[in-house]
Amino acid sequence: MALYPEIEPYDHGMLEAGDGNRVYWETCGNPHGKPALVLHGGPGSGCTPYFRRLFDPAAYRIVLLDQRGCGRSTPHASAYDTDMSVNTTAHLMADLERLRAQLGIERWLVWGVSWGSVLGLRYAQTHPEVVSELVLTGVATGSNAEVALLTRGLGRIFPEAFRRFLAELPDGEREGNLAAAYHRLLESPDPEVRERAARAWTDWETATIPAPPRSVERFEDPVFRMGFARTVTHYWDQDHFLGEGNDEGVVLRDAHLLRGIPGTLVQGSLDFGNLLGIVWRLHHAWPGSELVVVDDAGHDAGAPGVTEALVAATDRYAQRRAGRS
Repeated sequence: MALYPEIEPYDHGMLEAGDGNRVYWETCGNPHGKPALVLHGGPGSGCTPYFRRLFDPAAYRIVLLDQRGCGRSTPHASAYDTDMSVNTTAHLMADLERLRAQLGIERWLVWGVSWGSVLGLRYAQTHPEVVSELVLTGVATGSNAEVALLTRGLGRIFPEAFRRFLAELPDGEREGNLAAAYHRLLESPDPEVRERAARAWTDWETATIPAPPRSVERFEDPVFRMGFARTVTHYWDQDHFLGEGNDEGVVLRDAHLLRGIPGTLVQGSLDFGNLLGIVWRLHHAWPGSELVVVDDAGHDAGAPGVTEALVAATDRYAQRRAGRS
């Protein structure tokens, strides 16, 4: 099942989110269609035109946004003087509610990838009355165990890349929380220290891609690289701002709150997050969810097989109008 043709927004703007933040948003497709919200990954990646093509533009009113601090939203996290204390999971969910009200949407399907799946799941758990369905890929739940796997655990699989990853840290910082250690470097007043840390962080992320192509073009943009690394480590250092009990996963613990919300989980078989069994545990704890495993795909919403499964899910949910089961 192919992607839908490329489309352009019919409307866009900047949401006045408070705390000095302005959040870019756009709407595409059918202004009278079924509302769908797109949540990008990262945190800090920003939305791309590719996401628009996962929805039938005749059936959906597609809403995309750049979350705080990234993409076209301001201020950008790459700027050293940007206040990151007002960029938290709670702030992002409040932005979603503010945007939903501004656009006059009662309920919407929520689509998310990677960090976007964490945000989408928590948003649905705390605002179940406004989420009609969930479609998630590169599924994560934001637990501390997942952070430990992605920063230290994968070092056994990629030992040379891990050696380089550790080498950027001071000797006393190499045994503890690596995300926290890198976060401290990325908050250094020395721009050279920050730039070296951002490069080392994104080099590590690139090295752990399990399937070709093993390159990330956007990491070559110094503004994107800095904003991305700073935002990811900001969230990972703070337990994704999910509160106490996040070692095993607040989102997974509260999976029962998703009862009554249909959902599709599309997961690549080569996604390293699978090593913790999170997606399977989530699926079995979430009544009404379905799990689609795509062979030979990793943590990539654009991988062959993953795209087809995502389009199939949005096509199927297009038949369910908001407010009707």
